[in-house]
Amino acid sequence: MSYKITDVSSTKQVPLSPHTQFFTETVEVGRISPLSFFEAGASHYKNERFYWQNADKTMTLVGVGHAYTIVSEQQDKRYEEIASKWKQLCALLVKEDKDIEPVLFGGFSYDERNRRPSEWDGFPSAYFIVPAFQLKIEHGKTYISINMVTDQKDVLSSFDELREERDRLIHTAQVEELSFTDTNQVIATTERGKEAYLKAVENVTGKIRLGKADKVVIARAIELEFEQEVSVARTLQSITNEQQESYHFGLQQGKSLFFGATPERLIEVKNGEAYSACVAGSIRRGKTAQEDRELGERLLGDPKNREEHQHVVSMISDVFEAYCEDVCVPKVPKLMKIRDIQHLHTPVQGTIKQKSDIFSFVQALHPTPALGGVPTTVALDMIRNEEGLDRGYYAAPIGWTDTAGNGEFAVGIRSALLDGNKAYLYAGGGIVADSVAEEEYEETWVKFRPVLRALGGKLNG
Repeated sequence: MSYKITDVSSTKQVPLSPHTQFFTETVEVGRISPLSFFEAGASHYKNERFYWQNADKTMTLVGVGHAYTIVSEQQDKRYEEIASKWKQLCALLVKEDKDIEPVLFGGFSYDERNRRPSEWDGFPSAYFIVPAFQLKIEHGKTYISINMVTDQKDVLSSFDELREERDRLIHTAQVEELSFTDTNQVIATTERGKEAYLKAVENVTGKIRLGKADKVVIARAIELEFEQEVSVARTLQSITNEQQESYHFGLQQGKSLFFGATPERLIEVKNGEAYSACVAGSIRRGKTAQEDRELGERLLGDPKNREEHQHVVSMISDVFEAYCEDVCVPKVPKLMKIRDIQHLHTPVQGTIKQKSDIFSFVQALHPTPALGGVPTTVALDMIRNEEGLDRGYYAAPIGWTDTAGNGEFAVGIRSALLDGNKAYLYAGGGIVADSVAEEEYEETWVKFRPVLRALGGKLNG
């Protein structure tokens, strides 16, 4: 359609010109299934969609089509580049009071200094989208917005075209039933570099015992091959149903979908307040309520897991002390129980100081010790040397911000990259001085389980 001014296929945004304008218009509609709206966009915008639902299900976002993309290929200045370009675009916004804020949704790669040829080749250092059609469900109300970024003079006729397309999407989502009766047929499951992973854990453990680091997170991957191309909407529906307590996300880039159900919030900014969550240290769920309680008590009292958790608490607390006032950090962690695993969890909250936006927090917090290690720079060097994996967007920040400065980013774990009839799943764990390679290996299978189940795979093959 004529309103697009981006080259979506190559993910390169068109520079803003003196004539560029940013318009938005919002209508409130009746109840719509967010995944039905997502699927309604499949015919015209098959590779241009995103999905987000926060952990307590108070807010859902769906984006269909690209009004504008903001991309960075930089290593060191990518957060600043995305923030700067978003600020420039926000300054051009024309909206009425009744219109809700347009959102920018996307993510960053885990470590741009450790990119290598892989399934992530199509993903830039940072990739963010302003959707052409934006669904937002909040406080029990559903809103559909049109976002238009253009340097064309004939704005009215183009916007009328968008209104017609919005109405088509709404009608399709409300009338056509979304159902999935087919199941994915996995024809092959491949562990990528199992022996290399075990060796990496042993090498890192040895270096930690020599005092070169306190903790290093080592990850690995498995690959699933299916009989036919996997439905994107069905995959999102399945992972959402499987992991009720988690953040759910899906980001399309070309023909690939990065999706997952992560328990871990990185940062939320809301009305001048900042919120984060320290999630580190884990144990499996019990088969009975009593066993589950006993396992939870063991986790709370385990020195290894408590030390691992405290590394995360200390790091996130330091960031909040730098960017916030009135920082609140509980002294003792609680348990976060999700379907397959229990984690130690400590929330952190503070009042944001002036001139700190959400991208400042994302840059300062990523990677937390839960996904990198301690000390951060040493741990990242060990990961680059030992892991042998391009993490891509796995374990990296993914989320949204809006034109009012609010937003939320999660950490992209319990996740996978779906590409046609193949899926690549990633999982890792914190390695410390007394880690045992085989035990760490078994723990990764627990972390693979949610996405494996959503895709129709089986644990341990």
